[in-house]
Amino acid sequence: MDRPTGVFVTQIPPDFGQWDELHSLIMRAFAYMDGVIDPPSSAHLLTAAKLKEKAKQETGFLALQGARIVGCAFVLERPDDFYIGKLAVEPDFQGQGIGRLLMRAAEEIAVSRGKGAIELQTRIELSTNHSAFARLGFGETERTAHEGYDRPTSIIMRKVLP
Repeated sequence: MDRPTGVFVTQIPPDFGQWDELHSLIMRAFAYMDGVIDPPSSAHLLTAAKLKEKAKQETGFLALQGARIVGCAFVLERPDDFYIGKLAVEPDFQGQGIGRLLMRAAEEIAVSRGKGAIELQTRIELSTNHSAFARLGFGETERTAHEGYDRPTSIIMRKVLP
């Protein structure tokens, strides 16, 4: 599916005021990880206020169906690439190509700013995410451990851009 019906992606505008709604969407989208990943998701540390601050340091994207927020992603510009974080799609809308649209927006901003790659991190336990990102052209580059863990807890995946 090239584009989910009626869904478009836009940058979070400077006057955005739906931080509570956006926070709730991320928490719903990440809820399936509870009890699956160790350590728990950093999403639990987010608040609406922290998201607002995050948007001052990173570029935020919203996937909208009409006025309803159905997805988001935040991208952080680094010297050689962009890092994608907090990619979230409303659970009822998953599997419809919204994540792909958000990733395309991240790729477009990276290319427009002369970056050669985009990178993300996913948890070891989330094998369906590994497969989904591989289908989008990402490859594993490294396994890392959260502080205090003696085993890998995350996988870094990278996509080289044209």
